[in-house]
Amino acid sequence: MLRIYNTLTRKKEDFQTLEPNVVKMYVCGVTVYNDAHVGHAMFALVFDIIRRYLEYRGYKVKHVMNYTDVDDKIINRANQLKEDPLKLAQRYIDDYAQNLKDLNILPATINPRATQTMDEIQTMVKGLIEKGFAYAASNGDVYFRVTKDPDYGKLSGRKLEDMQAGARIEVGEQKEHPMDFALWKAAKPGEPSWDSPWGKGRPGWHIECSAMNLKELGEQIDIHGGGNDLIFPHHENEIAQSESFTGKQFARFWIHNGMLQLGGEKMSKSLGNIISIKEFLSKRDADVMRILVLTGNYRAPLIFNDETLDAAEKSIERLKSGFRPAQPNAKGIPAGSASELTSQAEATQQSFTNAMDDDFNTPLAMASIYELVKAINTARDEGATDEQLKPAQAALRELTSVLGLRLQEKKGSGGADKFIDLLVEIRSEVRKQKLWALSDQIRDKLKSLGVTIEDSKEGTTWRWS
Repeated sequence: MLRIYNTLTRKKEDFQTLEPNVVKMYVCGVTVYNDAHVGHAMFALVFDIIRRYLEYRGYKVKHVMNYTDVDDKIINRANQLKEDPLKLAQRYIDDYAQNLKDLNILPATINPRATQTMDEIQTMVKGLIEKGFAYAASNGDVYFRVTKDPDYGKLSGRKLEDMQAGARIEVGEQKEHPMDFALWKAAKPGEPSWDSPWGKGRPGWHIECSAMNLKELGEQIDIHGGGNDLIFPHHENEIAQSESFTGKQFARFWIHNGMLQLGGEKMSKSLGNIISIKEFLSKRDADVMRILVLTGNYRAPLIFNDETLDAAEKSIERLKSGFRPAQPNAKGIPAGSASELTSQAEATQQSFTNAMDDDFNTPLAMASIYELVKAINTARDEGATDEQLKPAQAALRELTSVLGLRLQEKKGSGGADKFIDLLVEIRSEVRKQKLWALSDQIRDKLKSLGVTIEDSKEGTTWRWS
């Protein structure tokens, strides 16, 4: 049974869907006003891995990821560039879609946009006003009335009286309560706007996702996801307005990923440590970012620096070693040993599923995969044929594919394996010349890079440690 940690209840729960074998999953997307960065890559990879595993377990996943394409940040950025806000948003949507493709992230079932959901947004705002959960101010703004919702704060665990202490009403706002939030904003000169019963304006940030969710997935969904920085106020406000409008529980499970930290610091434009996805992919393979995500618990912070990225690259080469063909002139291993290798593959598939069923425990799942790689490489070194290696390698390919790893050699490079083969060949010649110190130096250097050299009467072999 798959168990998932639910932010709402703060515990792991058995995963049961509203509709048999169907998962309705909404993941908050990006506000498109600049190049997407590696933090955006992290959350997209986390939910891609979750989606792939759900599909592996037999679910049909209806995956919705929105684009916020009208927002203060977009308008301010467009003004800086002297560009139309909607055209700027479209440009960054196109760029981000390409980023996701380059990262081998499956396309969402649908990518709704705020600007294409205006009718549904206004219908929802009207309904909240009629039910007494919202009110229109005289200046054309519409606010959600938090004091009307007795459950407000249940996701974040905050109490309204505590929140009120640090809140204040900004100049120009006409709120009844400092924590009331905007559902509709009156238009300002030069901004994109839409006609509404409250005058020209545009939606507040939170109402967009509730309306898009309702339009694409209905009143209730199985999973709502996003970064843990969205728990409050965004997701808290989504719950308040959605459940006040429908009278039903909004999302069964709330899943939140931890934040990416650059060298131990949170990414911040003020610190100037933002790394775009495009910049990252110009230097590293997409699998490197995915391995980095897989090696940590998705709910925990993730350290992003040269050390962790280099370690991820070594892990990739280690996984690739499991796909190497049999040694030339391999004579085969005993039938019992070949059977043990096949049994190891079957055991790995079970341990992989057990790990992933425990709240998507990817570090443990990866550990089981590495054990399979070790078994394959040992069998190869002992003389297993391609036919004997085939079942275990097929299992390895299946499980790494479930996690979205491509494990491809770089075009034209021949890959690290071929380079190591060359070094081993050179070392063999060095040994023939009895240059033992140089031979040991090559062996030790390769060992520091995660490559184990093994000498025997039949010759020298190597494997990823």
